[in-house]
Amino acid sequence: MSSSQKPHLGRRQFLITGTWAAGGLLVGCSPPLPESRLGRPEDFPAEGGQVALNGWVKITPDHRVLVATPRSEMGQGVHTALAMLVAEELDADWDQVGTEPAPIAQMYANAAVMLNMSPMLPDDDSVLARLAQGTLQRVGYALSLQVTGGSSSVRDAWEPMRLAGAMARALLVQAAAARWQVPVGEISVKQGVVAHPFTGQQARLGDLASTAAGLAPPLGVGFKPAEQWALIGKPVLRNDLHTKVNGQAVFGIDVRPPGLLYATVAQCPVFGGRVKSFDPTPARHMRGVKQVFQLGDSTVAVVADSYWRAKQALLATPVVWDEGPHAQLNSAQISAQLKADLQGAAATSFRRVGDVAQGLARGNRRLEAWYEAPLLAHAALEPINCTAQFKDGQLTVWNSTQVPSLARWKAAQVAGVPSDAVSFHVPYLGGGFGRRLETDMVEQAVAIALKTDGRPVKLVWSREEDFQHDMYRPPAMAHFVASLDERGWPLAWQNRVAAPSIGLHTMQRLLPRLAQDSPDKNQIEGAFDLPYRVPHLSVAQVRTALPVPMGSWRSVGHSYNAFFTECFMDELAQAAGQDPLGYRLALLDQHPRHRAVLALAADKAGWGQPVAPGRALGLALHESFGSICAQVAEVSVGPDGPLVHRVVCALDCGVVVNPDTVEAQVQGSIVFGLSAAQWGEITLNQGRVEQSNFPSQPVLTLAQMPVVETYLVPSARAPGGVGEPATPPIAPAVANALARLTGQRLRRLPLRLNGAKASA
Repeated sequence: MSSSQKPHLGRRQFLITGTWAAGGLLVGCSPPLPESRLGRPEDFPAEGGQVALNGWVKITPDHRVLVATPRSEMGQGVHTALAMLVAEELDADWDQVGTEPAPIAQMYANAAVMLNMSPMLPDDDSVLARLAQGTLQRVGYALSLQVTGGSSSVRDAWEPMRLAGAMARALLVQAAAARWQVPVGEISVKQGVVAHPFTGQQARLGDLASTAAGLAPPLGVGFKPAEQWALIGKPVLRNDLHTKVNGQAVFGIDVRPPGLLYATVAQCPVFGGRVKSFDPTPARHMRGVKQVFQLGDSTVAVVADSYWRAKQALLATPVVWDEGPHAQLNSAQISAQLKADLQGAAATSFRRVGDVAQGLARGNRRLEAWYEAPLLAHAALEPINCTAQFKDGQLTVWNSTQVPSLARWKAAQVAGVPSDAVSFHVPYLGGGFGRRLETDMVEQAVAIALKTDGRPVKLVWSREEDFQHDMYRPPAMAHFVASLDERGWPLAWQNRVAAPSIGLHTMQRLLPRLAQDSPDKNQIEGAFDLPYRVPHLSVAQVRTALPVPMGSWRSVGHSYNAFFTECFMDELAQAAGQDPLGYRLALLDQHPRHRAVLALAADKAGWGQPVAPGRALGLALHESFGSICAQVAEVSVGPDGPLVHRVVCALDCGVVVNPDTVEAQVQGSIVFGLSAAQWGEITLNQGRVEQSNFPSQPVLTLAQMPVVETYLVPSARAPGGVGEPATPPIAPAVANALARLTGQRLRRLPLRLNGAKASA
């Protein structure tokens, strides 16, 4: 970064940096060392003759390797990727490698997820940036955050899980050397077979595990060089594929302990409302109904011997709601509030370069634009559910969660027991997208289980309840003002973004006494870290207060800020009379990785070459979660709106562990982002969510699926995120294509054309 592009260290950053510095002095300014995260064999409970060699690796008597997986599997292939890291360094036979859920313990904390909170620029390698990053990781580890989110699972596991495999291998080699009375350096391990080539002696892992477990861990164990990798970087069959294909995989909604009861709930349809009164009499006389009662201030619950009977009984229960102060809230008011806040509310500066006021005054041409994105629901296919049983002072919970450590803590709070009295099980997740970072379903299920006399109860929300009581992706609005010099290059760029703070809403739910309306990087990410060269730049956030509950949605603030910034950049290129690709490439002269990714996507898409009549190409570039993604969308206009025929995606995500799962994640991210770009919108009327199910909130169907081509940039960098970076660029790529095709610039999501057809 040139000196002219370095961000101004304002009061906000000074205070935050000072806090981090103080924390760094207390906890150390470097991330937790991989050695400190190996754990002890007793941390990974062994049974049936299994032998644990550290907190991550067990060997079975039949020579299988079992790997502890502390991250939730929700379709992203994380159990396969983490097991590959261990198996690579252990030189295990992949067909003999399995996984087990890790216990809830500090050594399994996700330290890297905290990196997503850093307001420093992604390519900032200064002492302050490294101090901030190291301290954040230390804090994440100290808090024992066992979290799956922020595209951080492989980033966090990259060193400790490889080290666990390497350390296990070293112990097994030492055991073989002692048994055969040969030097350690003469022993090889390949495909799970330990051998001494000079004498022909061989042993399998299970033959040596007990001896290896009694040895002291060696010092100075290193990693394989990349040229010796046998698994990392190769397409590997997912280890959860077989059970998911044959139906044996157990998701949260599949859990059925003996004696199971079922529960469902109705919550006040107006945010902030309460139960005024309800009549349980009709439901109590219905077949199979066990209980009807009020749960908290705003919920009525029914327990029965089947979900259907519980649901029918709930429908038969008259409830009078006290709708509270927000009964007239509607989407138009939210939009008006966002705009008013942008025009008048105080803003927090996140980045300042040069003198924007001077740059705007000196410009040869001035541009201004307003962009907007709506509330969005997560709409995961597996409905919200949780199973709980409270018996003899012990609580057992089965929940498809992204946050088992937090969920167990909240469950213990509700039950009034210590956390070690809670046994927490995490089945497969039928979609997460950030919704299962929340613990509301756990708290409800546990509260209901306290009333069922020791019998387990499964809470299931209806689809309507799920859509209308989500923790939504915040609505957001951006106001841009820019000036161009006499050659059409951006001289000044001013961007203010208004949206509710996800961090504030999350803290209000988890730790309300500590909740503060402070700067929230999640709200402004993807806007303040603009990679393009602009001499005078200012990016600020305005935190809008709304009574609607907000939460993390796949790619969080990047999901709307990429749309805002990449569309406005296209507007600048158009105003300058330049090609959108060449314009961007010229402004990325200080970011060679971004240039390479963008150039690759454009080349593979055939940018600059003729396309089919009635179609146009649009492109977008965005960095998020440690990865850089560029997409080119080929679009036409159909009778019902935009049609996306082809998406070419280039991704630089550092070292690729399993290219098959990376490609699948890119495809899934594009489906998710494209569904939102074309149809995703939660609207309010009289304080109520108007959408109730997939017919009113469509998702992309198989027939509508574009061809997706994925190109991964070879890299020796440590892995970046994969689960989210391909979601943000798709909306602006499609919008930019539509602008080229129709001449209509769409500045609001979802993308709705006003009767426009393709230009001649």
